Amino acid sequence: MTEAILLVGGKGTRLRPLTVHTPKPMVRAAGVPFLTHQLARARAAGVDHIVLATSYLAEVFEPHFGDGSSLGLHLEYVTEEEPLGTGGAIRNVAARLHSAPDDPVLIFNGDILTGLDIRALVRTHETTHADVSLHLTKVTDPRAYGLVPTDETGRVLAFLEKPQSPEEIVTDQINAGAYVFRRSVIDTIPQGRPVSVERETFPELLSAGAHLQGMVDSTYWLDLGTPAAFVRGSADLVLGRAPSPAVPGRCGDRLILPTARVAPDAKLTDGTVVGEGAYVAEGARVSGSTILPGAVIEPGAVITDSLIGTRARVGERSVLTGTVIGDGAIIGADNELRDGARVWCDAKIPAGAVRFSSDQ
Repeated sequence: MTEAILLVGGKGTRLRPLTVHTPKPMVRAAGVPFLTHQLARARAAGVDHIVLATSYLAEVFEPHFGDGSSLGLHLEYVTEEEPLGTGGAIRNVAARLHSAPDDPVLIFNGDILTGLDIRALVRTHETTHADVSLHLTKVTDPRAYGLVPTDETGRVLAFLEKPQSPEEIVTDQINAGAYVFRRSVIDTIPQGRPVSVERETFPELLSAGAHLQGMVDSTYWLDLGTPAAFVRGSADLVLGRAPSPAVPGRCGDRLILPTARVAPDAKLTDGTVVGEGAYVAEGARVSGSTILPGAVIEPGAVITDSLIGTRARVGERSVLTGTVIGDGAIIGADNELRDGARVWCDAKIPAGAVRFSSDQ
């Protein structure tokens, strides 16, 4: 297998304000754009040609990655004029593929952090002579996902919508967002209109008698669709819990990028990342968080499980837990922001303006 399609066109609306100026796959995780980790893992699995299906802020990708040669890849870019969904995006880039009709083509979503054994998925596809093979993972609570039951050989039996009652939970297996398609199957997807592989392509292939094979791989898997998940994924990459050959440094409790400055008595723990040109001042405590390039954390601030945007500033003694601070935002001294708070890009919160405890 030498070819892959990477779906990176989503708007990342659940991640805003992180994605106001940056497409979701280009938001930094463990010091580099998240997409870098996916490209590096694909290359390590033997892929050398990848077509990126772009849409939202499409102009950002090529200036960063170029032709892919620095990663040992040949990259091409195809931009959707109108959003086409997962299936439509796959069909839209098909002309850039070089594979023969029976060759396998790897397809993966641009927002999944996983330890999937890519070579094993391809082997499963080839040994079972499947038309499409899917990476499946098991989750403890499948209510938020579409279910994919299989028979004892792994052959997919159905695609079930999110269960609404306990009786509808017939399996704990869900679609994990990585596929291998027989090249000729891609050409059967309708062209020029939105198509969902989950709701249209896969069910129609099943009803037509096609062979869809599931491979359960329950290694690390995380959908980075929410700010909390994205911050957790970045920390897990730094800690070595999630595998990637693209982490720019040794795995450990913290990752400090070149040109970042951290005061000697500042404490960084639980997979915290400090980006280029950022500054963490004396007495600050940062746990499980991402500090993007150019951000400033002032003395005595306490930041936990949060993401601080590019050039943002967190004032002295402010306490942030489970929050996202947009690019260029300023949080004044002595504020408290709790789980789920999102401060938009370039916003300014005055000193002591937001608190959850008394000021004594």
